[in-house]
Amino acid sequence: MSVDKSEPLEAEDPSRGVNLRVPCYDHIDEERIRKHLEEDHFFWLDLEDPSEEDVMTLARLFQFHPLALEDVRNFNQRPKLDDYENYAFLVFYGAHDRDADDQDLLREMHLFVSGGYLITLHREPLPVIDEQRDKIEGRVLHSEQFLIYRVLDALTDSFFPVLGAMDDDIDRLEDGVIERPDDELLQEIFALKRDLVSMRKVVTPQRDIFARSIDQLAELPGLQLDERDYFRDIYDHLIRISDLIDSYRDLLSGATDLYLSTVANRQNEVMKQLAVVATIFLPLTFITGFFGQNFAWLVRYGINSEAEFWIFGIGGLVLSCVLLVLWFRRKGWA
Repeated sequence: MSVDKSEPLEAEDPSRGVNLRVPCYDHIDEERIRKHLEEDHFFWLDLEDPSEEDVMTLARLFQFHPLALEDVRNFNQRPKLDDYENYAFLVFYGAHDRDADDQDLLREMHLFVSGGYLITLHREPLPVIDEQRDKIEGRVLHSEQFLIYRVLDALTDSFFPVLGAMDDDIDRLEDGVIERPDDELLQEIFALKRDLVSMRKVVTPQRDIFARSIDQLAELPGLQLDERDYFRDIYDHLIRISDLIDSYRDLLSGATDLYLSTVANRQNEVMKQLAVVATIFLPLTFITGFFGQNFAWLVRYGINSEAEFWIFGIGGLVLSCVLLVLWFRRKGWA
């Protein structure tokens, strides 16, 4: 549901350029859209999970290129900016925290940008875009560029809460690796690595778009652009996000190395304990084996009284254990 505020509001201060109110729609209203197109009134159409009928209606109303329509029908596109002379087609990504029903981390959006309209299409709900649409509805804007900036900036900034949660998870995993390294922690580390790889695959080309190709928007006929400060702000955020992703990948690699090192140290500790036990039983086995031989002299003359049994038999075993324990402590092994 949307309110039609199609009349553009002229600036009270001409030195600041053209000010306008942008009507925002979340469904296709052909009558109003045709009116905006005829009067060249800028508007924003935001469609969630567009059907094939919606795509065909857009093709009829705006005469979009078949290749652009094919991209709209097939999501999972790489971030890109295609110039079609009178409009540009942009694929851009945001991020969203996982929940019980949705395990997908990234949110893909397709944008048609021209001097007369902004059309955004996405399959999943995007709360940050809904929030921007509610804020912009009926508000006086400085230019069309500001609306494009708000949409792209909202998508870009949606990465920061997700990365903040990842930072907390990395701290928790590092503490867990030191305290109790187990296979579950290792699987969490690998899962975070996969998420960061997925984010890097979209953030890097988006950063490159703003570094090299964003000037194509300035060449669209009828699109009112201000200074490049808006897009530079998005570019700066993308650089920060890219740097955070790289640093978190390094931290996870360090956590993996720490996990393997901790497990190896614990295995060495176990092996040392087993070696201590085996070393203690070595002289015990020798003594009991020696006195257990059935030689006539040993049986008749070696130990033939209870005192000799306690002194040579049990005493020898105890003395060997005591000497080994003292030697282990001197070496720092026990």
